Amino acid sequence: MMTTIRLISPVDGSVYARRDALPLAAARDAVAHARAAQGAWNAVSLKERIATVMAGIDALEAMAPEIVPELAWQMGRPVRYGGEFGGVRERAAYMAGIAEDVLADAVIEESERFTRLLAREPQGVVFVIAPWNYPFLTAVNTVVPALIAGNAVVLKHASQTLLAGERLAQAFHKAGVPEDVFQNVVLDHATTEALIAERRFDFVNFTGSVGGGRAIERAAAGTFSGMGLELGGKDPGYVRSDADLDAAVEGLMDGAMFNSGQCCCGIERIYVHESLYDAFVEKAVAWVRGQRLGNPLEHDTTMGPMAHARFAAIVRGQIADAVAAGARALIDVAEFPADDGGAYLAPQILVDVTHDMAVMREESFGPVVGIMPVRDDAEAIALMNDCDYGLTASIWTADAQAARRIGGQLQTGTVLMNRCDYLDPALCWTGCKDTGRGAALSALGYHALTRVKSYHLKKA
Repeated sequence: MMTTIRLISPVDGSVYARRDALPLAAARDAVAHARAAQGAWNAVSLKERIATVMAGIDALEAMAPEIVPELAWQMGRPVRYGGEFGGVRERAAYMAGIAEDVLADAVIEESERFTRLLAREPQGVVFVIAPWNYPFLTAVNTVVPALIAGNAVVLKHASQTLLAGERLAQAFHKAGVPEDVFQNVVLDHATTEALIAERRFDFVNFTGSVGGGRAIERAAAGTFSGMGLELGGKDPGYVRSDADLDAAVEGLMDGAMFNSGQCCCGIERIYVHESLYDAFVEKAVAWVRGQRLGNPLEHDTTMGPMAHARFAAIVRGQIADAVAAGARALIDVAEFPADDGGAYLAPQILVDVTHDMAVMREESFGPVVGIMPVRDDAEAIALMNDCDYGLTASIWTADAQAARRIGGQLQTGTVLMNRCDYLDPALCWTGCKDTGRGAALSALGYHALTRVKSYHLKKA
């Protein structure tokens, strides 16, 4: 029986797109075609692969006038932000720029008697399961280096952003990436898990929920397939007593509320030194009151709906539970009349929160942030680590040595100073604890998408 995937737009609740999922037999055939085509793609010179992939990025950027409103309809991001193209270009260009050095043979010895070296070969067929919150950025993190390294790529996009996968396929195919080498497929969960369990893929990259990551690991058990998992976060910000207060408010509140809080490394909890706490909260409330919740297709909208009403319901539940347990909500929902009890959700700041509350421990992935005062670095470190996630942590201070010292005690994948909600493509994107495992971007991203082959050649 054919499964139909429906994309419900958060803008108005309408069915914006629908696609039939591939039956298992057809999905197997698609992956088989990818595997058959991979060798010829890998035989293309590295320089040519780089040029072709970057031409794909050019083609994607050329679609911006269509993609930006399409994104608003699919997942609610306001058109005023112009899509994800700046980040897509930054990440793709960096990975293209380092490819020749990173993928070059590491020669251990070249003498009359021996050639000894470490070579890097593509994994083979890479399966990318991309999320809806940044549907192009997150996909590009793996798709671009995977193709450059000589892999074939099968992309399964989230049902909330079905059209993003199609756009990526159009762009790369137009640039000359063979259709079998880069495929966008529509799959249901059962077919996805079956393909993984059958070891159809050599490497699986998944960005999504902890529950989704667990399902993928269960499906892959015993296959020994390579795996990269980024499963969410509860990223903290810490404002030390020596911080630039205005900069901290601007940076952290933008990090908490941008994209309606639906950012992998968005700020979900803030700890402020007690000497700055009252002033920080006052300025944070003023910042939030300056936002406009509304239709993302209107250019004065700064916050659109959450991607789905069920996601907003989770956040509303966390807020209600926290208030019932003694927290204070500082934003009157009436100030944001677009809040409709569904996908459109007013931003919220909570104080008098504790770590007994889900809103301070469980991922919210929405426009809510709890703010707590702390006495010193030690208390801030303990609270930042009191969480099952570990993606990024943001420290606001004038003292870089202190930031490094504090960062060394944090259970996190990335430490940021005086900025947040940012991914540097030169640095490894990774996490710990329930955030998952693996390495994306940087030289280590290429290491994940290739395998090492050792050569020991005795000449005499």
